[in-house]
This record gives sequence, C-alpha cells and structure tokens, in this order.
Amino acid sequence: MNNQLQKTMDKYPSRTGEQAQIMERKDPVVHQNPEQANGPLTEDEMKSFDKNGYLLFEKLFNDDEVAIMKNELNRTMEHNQKRDADDVIKEPQSNEIRSVFEIHKDSGFFEALAKNERIVKAAEQLLASQVYLTQSRINFKPGFKGKEFYWHSDFETWHVEDGMPDMRALSCSIVLTDNYEFNGPLMLIPGSQKWYVSCPGKTPDSNYKESLKKQETGVPDNDSMSWLVNKSGERIDRATGPAGSVLFFDCNTMHGSAGNISPYARSNVFFVYNSIENKLEEPFSGQAPRPEFLANRENIKPIIPNKDRLQSFANTSKTK
Repeated sequence: MNNQLQKTMDKYPSRTGEQAQIMERKDPVVHQNPEQANGPLTEDEMKSFDKNGYLLFEKLFNDDEVAIMKNELNRTMEHNQKRDADDVIKEPQSNEIRSVFEIHKDSGFFEALAKNERIVKAAEQLLASQVYLTQSRINFKPGFKGKEFYWHSDFETWHVEDGMPDMRALSCSIVLTDNYEFNGPLMLIPGSQKWYVSCPGKTPDSNYKESLKKQETGVPDNDSMSWLVNKSGERIDRATGPAGSVLFFDCNTMHGSAGNISPYARSNVFFVYNSIENKLEEPFSGQAPRPEFLANRENIKPIIPNKDRLQSFANTSKTK
C-alpha cells in the first residue's frame, strides 16, 4: 500500500483500543438531491427507511423471474462446489458453500440482475446519487448445516478494511428461497443505523480470510448490543418473506443471523450499492486493501439501470 495521506478525515474510528464506544452517526440516512428526488419509493417508505434502517418489499420479482433465479442459483452452486478459490467461502468444518462473491461480473444473468431498474432506482433515490457496485455475493445457508453470522455493521468493516469514507451505501438482498422465521433469516435492529459502534481490538493482517467464515474482529460487544436493542424499544426484526422479495438496508444497520437447523435452505443474492460520490479510499486501518472481489476499486462507473424483466434469460438458464 502506498504512503500517501488519507484523503478524508476518519469520522468513524474503530479498532483503535480495548474499549468499545458508541457515537452518533454523522451522515444522513436518507440523502437529499433534487435531481434524484423522483424514484419508485413513496414518501412514507423513505421515512420508514430513515427511521428503521431498512425496507422489505414482498414479491418484487414475480414467480417466473424467481424460477429463473433459482436455476441460476443452482448452476452457480454446481459450478463453484469444487472450486478452491478465495472468492468461494465454505462453511467452517464442512465443504458446504457459504458465499460466492463478485457474481455481478459474470457477464450474464447476475450482471443484468444487478442493473435491474427496480432495485437500482430505489438505491439511487435513497442515496441521492448515481450508484455503483462495491460488492456482490450469493449467500447459501444450507439446511441443518448453515452457521450463524454474528451481529455487525457492514459499514464498520467497509470503513476500516476497505476505506469507505462515509455512510452512503446500502445492501440489497434478493430472497431466492423462502425465508422463514426458523431457517436462519436476517435479523435487524431498527434504528441502529443512527449509532456507530466503535469496536475494540485491532485488525489482523488478511483478516478477511477468517472473518468471511466466522467474524470475530469488528463485532460489537455485549453491552453495546444491549444498548442498541434497548434504544430500539427492545425490538429485533426478522426479514422473512417468500422468494422474490427484496430487502434494502442501510450500511450501518446492525444485523446478524442465527444458524439454520431446519431442513430448509436459505439463499439470498446481495448487491452492495455505493454512491458514486463515496468511492473507496485507503483503508482507515492503515493496512493493505482487501482483494477486489470484496471491495471493487477497478473501472468504477455509474450503473445504467435496465428495464429487463429477466425473461430473456429463461431459455439460456435452462440449457446451461
């Protein structure tokens, strides 16, 4: 990593000592820009995102589109099952796939899905700018074997390890298999996006190699978690819904998931949309940046949304 000065002041220091600290968010949750004021979200939905840090839309994609997604999901799983690569994460103590990263560069279905107008326009409206993808992945949580993922704020990692300067990004999770209350759905603490938990400890070198399997660095302490839950009115919400549903959640919303001991797999596609005005800089940890498949820096340009209803992939998906 070069030694040039960090361009932006560190507004959100973390992993700098042994004590956790909770500080108020310094960026808006819903950004404002007259040129991006029009979009698919209603005023009430924008207010709800600002208040709770997430929005869930049931069946944003129809059953035919879900069938195509599931075919692509199975094809991607089969293709990567025997791959031994950094961008394919296996479950601890098993060979089951946990995540496959950088799927938006497949020059096919997932690239088109990432540019779909229904989700891109919503991201642009919430972030009040054009957007680009800084990360994408499929998360598999197989029945009986899917492990938990502890509470965390994505922004804490993206800021410290990737150099994301401001809280002007969000995740879009597309439900590929029905998410029930009993198969390890994503849990979110409403209102937690308004507070930043500066975590204790120090970032190990190449931390991503372990954290993608089991995150232990950059996770909040128990007292901070209790404070956030109490602040939310003792609420922990679960993002459940049928396949085709879509969850948008702010980069700083505290979230996690329990293990899946049910027979039913839980699979989701994640696209991380970042404002084009919030490009990654040098990591605020002072360490080398994480690999490109985790934090895109190359050939960054705004997404041009497409109106494709995904039907054009129906035949090719079946024949691959």
